[in-house]
Amino acid sequence: MAPLSADVFFSTAVELNQRLVRRDFTAVELARAFGERLEKLGPRYNALALSLREEALRQAHDVDRELKRGRTRGPLQGVPYGVKDLLAVAGRPTTWGAPPFAGQVFSEDAAVVRRLGKRGAILVGKLAMVSLAGGGGYRYAAASLQGAGLNPWDRSRWAGGSSSGSAAAVAAGLTPYALGSETNGSIVTPAAYCGVTGLRPTYGLVSRRGSMPLAWTMDKIGPLAHTAEDCGHVLAAIAGGDGDDPGSAGRPFHFAPQFARAIRDLRIGIAPVDFEVHAAAPMRAALREAVEQFRHMGATIVEMELPDFPYSAVASTIIGAEGATSFAKLIRSAAVETLPDRRQKEGLKAGLRITAADYLQAMRVRRLIQQAMGALMAKADVLLAPARYTVATKVDEALDGGGAAGTGIAAPGFRRLTTAGNLAGLPELVLPCGFAEGLPVAIGLTGKAFSENTLLKLGMEYQRETTHHRRKPAI
Repeated sequence: MAPLSADVFFSTAVELNQRLVRRDFTAVELARAFGERLEKLGPRYNALALSLREEALRQAHDVDRELKRGRTRGPLQGVPYGVKDLLAVAGRPTTWGAPPFAGQVFSEDAAVVRRLGKRGAILVGKLAMVSLAGGGGYRYAAASLQGAGLNPWDRSRWAGGSSSGSAAAVAAGLTPYALGSETNGSIVTPAAYCGVTGLRPTYGLVSRRGSMPLAWTMDKIGPLAHTAEDCGHVLAAIAGGDGDDPGSAGRPFHFAPQFARAIRDLRIGIAPVDFEVHAAAPMRAALREAVEQFRHMGATIVEMELPDFPYSAVASTIIGAEGATSFAKLIRSAAVETLPDRRQKEGLKAGLRITAADYLQAMRVRRLIQQAMGALMAKADVLLAPARYTVATKVDEALDGGGAAGTGIAAPGFRRLTTAGNLAGLPELVLPCGFAEGLPVAIGLTGKAFSENTLLKLGMEYQRETTHHRRKPAI
């Protein structure tokens, strides 16, 4: 077969599916091209955990037979994708990014993998992640079985955790989209750092069956892609109730942004201090321009800020206690010493010492946070803030010594919005909005529970009006 043109690797899932239906190339040709590219370039970014190229080619043959008969199954049919290595693929290693689980194999696919398979999507690889999705905390980006996730825009920079491989693979054109997971920022951060679109769904909207448990009251699975439109199609495929996931909301999701409220009827809340003080100075112009773009699109911009709560302390207590319970057997064994990050080993052990009283108090405060977020969201339909307040950090930089660029004296703004949103179970859409010092800058749109169509409509309109999401790193 003749090599596919380079533009194919940075095409959206929708575009690729349209070309498959037109027979510009076959699903086998597409799967082979992406599989080979992932195998060749994935290690360059420490993004590849396991190639599934041979399995993908078998699936692609089936898709080609379907398309030849005129049987279509939607915009993901025949399009390759990757999954974070905490999602089970039957009969193949699922390492959770951690040496103690390097040989772990499950007998069934994760629910989201099965659901994508029913749409004809082609799984080409498992993607690297921070060990145990960051359970216990970690100090260095190298806390992974594959090593530090490297950013395709600058390999001296971090791809972000813990869905580092998923974001890097999309940014580098190794997969058109990928699945990641988030407990407290693990879709938002890598999407922002790598300049891709990411969607953290409402808690309970997507089944976690077959996914590594970290904090069962906060874990969520969502897509990283080139566009908001692709994120919407992927979410429609993977969402839905599941009686085998005790956190399931039992609700489907139909991707129908055309029926969401008109943008001119939406109120978007911002905290000006985020753009004037807290965000790093080189990022501010791009962030302000994004706010003005939403104003130009017709939305009403209103000023507000997060209510005062100890968001980080509450989240760390809940994740620490639930994570230590999930990994109790590992923590009590000698195998915990094989984890690559000392801070993570100590953090996991400390999690077992969190008392029931401390956990319950954190859950009580969490309930107050949920109520306060509900009251805040009654004043605005969407909250807009920098997805991250600095560009991607250096790979060798300690992750527990930085933070936002603010002075600590200014009003808090929305600096803790990602943590607050995770505690409240709210969705967030990350959109690339420019560059600073040659690295991506992104905004985050947080919405009310189950308001994904509103967020996606905003994201799609923003991406129709801008080209930031179309920028490509030099590979």
